[in-house]
Amino acid sequence: SPPGLLLLTSFLLHVKEDHASPARLVCDNRLIQKYIVEAKDMEKRAGQCQALPALSCPAVLPLVDFTFQQWKSKSNETKRREILCDLALLVGAAAGAQGQVSDECGARQLSQLYRHANSFFLLLQTFSWEAGHWEPSCSPHSMEQTHITSIFLTYRQLVQGKLRFFFHDLAKLLCK
Repeated sequence: SPPGLLLLTSFLLHVKEDHASPARLVCDNRLIQKYIVEAKDMEKRAGQCQALPALSCPAVLPLVDFTFQQWKSKSNETKRREILCDLALLVGAAAGAQGQVSDECGARQLSQLYRHANSFFLLLQTFSWEAGHWEPSCSPHSMEQTHITSIFLTYRQLVQGKLRFFFHDLAKLLCK
């Protein structure tokens, strides 16, 4: 089964009916480490593809860097919304780039990145600490890139950074 589907399935199997709790995904640190390794592998494999073209329509990518002090001062809901905005841009960038890449290697890696990022996006929409649903009205800090490898770099940085720290913060709340 595709890794994105595995991620979503492992999450959904551990969701409590009364309150969405990303139990295993958050409480088992090995899972986020697995997704970090997969992000690194995707980035490495994309870099090995032959002659990836520059994107004629630049990809709009989120700026995913942050300071730890800033991160600690945010509520979990604010962190979740920020990551959702980042993932929405990444999913859009991967989808847009897929339409511009004819190379089988590059297309395969973009497709995998799209599935992984979209799975995290769907997963993070399933739980919330505030009333109401997430609206895609965010305007994260972003940049335009014409290099396909930038999409993979941004995804890896997001998984290694914000997503990992977010899951760590949730684990303190949800895991006994």
